[in-house]
Amino acid sequence: MVEIGKYNTLKIIKDLDFGVYLDGGDGMEILLPARYVQKNVKPGDEVEVFIYHDNEGRLIATTANPLAQAGEFQFMEVKSVNNTGAFLEWGLMKDLLVPFKEQKMPMREGKWYLVYVHVDHVTGRIVASARIDKYLDNVIPNYSFNQEVDLLVAEDTEIGYKVIINNTHWGLVYHNEVFQRLEKGEHLKGYIKEVRKDEKIDVSLTPLRISKGRKCCQDNSGFAQSSRRICGRP
Repeated sequence: MVEIGKYNTLKIIKDLDFGVYLDGGDGMEILLPARYVQKNVKPGDEVEVFIYHDNEGRLIATTANPLAQAGEFQFMEVKSVNNTGAFLEWGLMKDLLVPFKEQKMPMREGKWYLVYVHVDHVTGRIVASARIDKYLDNVIPNYSFNQEVDLLVAEDTEIGYKVIINNTHWGLVYHNEVFQRLEKGEHLKGYIKEVRKDEKIDVSLTPLRISKGRKCCQDNSGFAQSSRRICGRP
């Protein structure tokens, strides 16, 4: 079965003037419009495509790249607002809906917001939510000291930059450890510095090493920690 809101590798089963049909499994055929079909492809070939719903509610494929896929966070611009909600520009023909109930405050056209992209469990449609906290810190952080992670810069606070770690947890990069300009929405690599007793996570932008004379120990959860803390310094 195809994964809606994700990239899928599907086989071409029909080649027509207006596009090709792809095998979506269980007898389902998904159209890849002609504008996205590369030359010289034929039935039996496989293509990597993103699957979403068109304006008629039908599943459709594209080789265009959205700003984010389901399960990811991203800053996006509001293109329009109507009585259904706000619609975001996310790189595809159809704009991405943020229902009113998923807005922390009324969204305004032309403004940028941090949202989480997901598939609505009721409608099966791809939507976005600005209520991002409910999609973060839902699992116990299971990181090792100096582990490389993917970061998204979310907010500049008084003590540092709030970042989203691996689309799963909140983290913090302290101002006094940042030696470059960071912008909201920037994606970059980071390294786990410390997991605190309250499970808040400190992150470094540079690789870390264990301080001389200090040893990290393992607790029952398997974390490399010292007194429930990951030890180390830049």
